[in-house]
Amino acid sequence: MTLTVKQLNRFSLLVCAPFLGILLWMVLSHFTIDLPEESFPYIASERPPAAAQEMDKLQAALGQAKETANITAASIKKTVSLYNKTNAEMNQIAKTAIAQATRPAMIYDKRITSKLGMPIQTIQSSKITASLFPIKAAYFTGYALKIKLKSPDAMKMVLGKDEWGGAETTLSAVKRYKAIAGVNAGGFADKGKKRYPLSTTMLNGDYVAGFQPTMKDLFFVGMDEDMKLIGGNFSSKQQLDALKPQFGASFVPILMKNKVALPIPQKWQTSPKRAPRTVVANYRDNQLLFLVTNGYDEKGSSGATLREMQILLSRYQAVDGYNLDGGGSSSLVFGGQVINTPSDGKLRSLPTHFLFFK
Repeated sequence: MTLTVKQLNRFSLLVCAPFLGILLWMVLSHFTIDLPEESFPYIASERPPAAAQEMDKLQAALGQAKETANITAASIKKTVSLYNKTNAEMNQIAKTAIAQATRPAMIYDKRITSKLGMPIQTIQSSKITASLFPIKAAYFTGYALKIKLKSPDAMKMVLGKDEWGGAETTLSAVKRYKAIAGVNAGGFADKGKKRYPLSTTMLNGDYVAGFQPTMKDLFFVGMDEDMKLIGGNFSSKQQLDALKPQFGASFVPILMKNKVALPIPQKWQTSPKRAPRTVVANYRDNQLLFLVTNGYDEKGSSGATLREMQILLSRYQAVDGYNLDGGGSSSLVFGGQVINTPSDGKLRSLPTHFLFFK
């Protein structure tokens, strides 16, 4: 069967009529269809999905963290500034405290130094301060050597030629050891061609010829491990060991203890009455004082008496004082030169010497 064009058009109209009717009804009745948000793609200007919300939260957290970091940095900077300021203030307080702590020592040193007068010469280093002063009295002249030890190796005692029974001048010992100063030490006794120190003698913490108990007017004087002057009469080795001596020598008599002048034994008041003298003493702050007086002989007509040495010790405000070997043995070397006037016309060779180092 063959369809004509007219028949075909009628058929199409018949088929589409229902749909055209529905469309016409929707238009005339304002019919609308609501679709869910998921049906449309994300638009930045509209409400963001969950992922975008999480991103916003993260950005907000980062912003807060940055703000917190800025606040913390400012706080740390302020704390560092406060620390530096506090540290500077504490350093200043420490310096002031040290200055105040040392002030009494400086005042004391100034006071005792004023008693000695103006120094002729001073040798100073990190180890030692050694000042030389003149002594001018009615019947004698001499020198005072004030020593401040700052190091354990600033002072030592040596044997003549470094051997038991050996002897040499203080100047020879000073030059051999390259010391800045030297003073004669203890007494001695000759035997044959040897010259031996009297009684107890110590070097480097050891007894050179063993301990000898104090007898008659002899005493031991030396330095302990803290470089403080020690001395006195010792009846036993244990008694002396308790003071931890490092070196020292023996002679007669003790002149002063705790600023009190001791009675001088009758024998030593006249044997001889006047003579060149060497005395070692200490101060309250542990500085040392050596007194070396001149005299032209040992016959008792020149030099100082032991009582006059006690007077000098009191005048100079010394605490303890010990008479070392005198007469022709009195020797004072300072700055490479012999300072005193030896009564023998030249320095005597001796078995022990106190030396000082820069």
